[in-house]
Amino acid sequence: MPVFRNARQDDLDEIYAISLATGDGGQDASHLYRDNRLIGHIYSAPYVVLGPEMTLVAEDEQGIAGYIVGAYDTAAFEGLLEREWWPSLRDQYADPAGDPSQWTADERRSFAIHHPRIMSADIVEAYPAHIHMNLLLRLQGQGVGGMLLKQWVSQARKAGVRGIHLGVNAGNQGGQHFWSSRGFVRLLPPLVSASETTVWFGRTL
Repeated sequence: MPVFRNARQDDLDEIYAISLATGDGGQDASHLYRDNRLIGHIYSAPYVVLGPEMTLVAEDEQGIAGYIVGAYDTAAFEGLLEREWWPSLRDQYADPAGDPSQWTADERRSFAIHHPRIMSADIVEAYPAHIHMNLLLRLQGQGVGGMLLKQWVSQARKAGVRGIHLGVNAGNQGGQHFWSSRGFVRLLPPLVSASETTVWFGRTL
């Protein structure tokens, strides 16, 4: 059984690698990207750097094979990203131009760095915290995801968190089933737009 602990700065390379290995609807995304760190720049690394106390990794004898990262206060974390995370990345990655339908995967992620999504006030009001969780194949199907989530939720409750939201790729049926089975309910209009391609879930604590 893996050991659970807070993430450290020296875990970043492994966390970036997991982000890529699970970045295509839960499957390996390495064939989609020229820059292997772009997904992690958005969905995992900033949490380790800016809020390691709100992270957990699952570490076995081969190294880190899974993580859950998040923020107890989504609005405050968005402000922190704008001040301390996005500026240096915007210097590294160009804001893409032209027809978005022709953009590469790298360009779509670069656009997200320059124009990060701000979660709707209605969702944040109901579910102030948010999380991202990913496991490599060697830990899947063993209950590790559920244990990571249980420990993160326990810590969030102690911090006074009232609710959590998260997004799942519409094609990731396994992910949607997992969250539904862990007390998360799918968010529907008017909380989310009917045109959303991401499936959003929320859970009250």
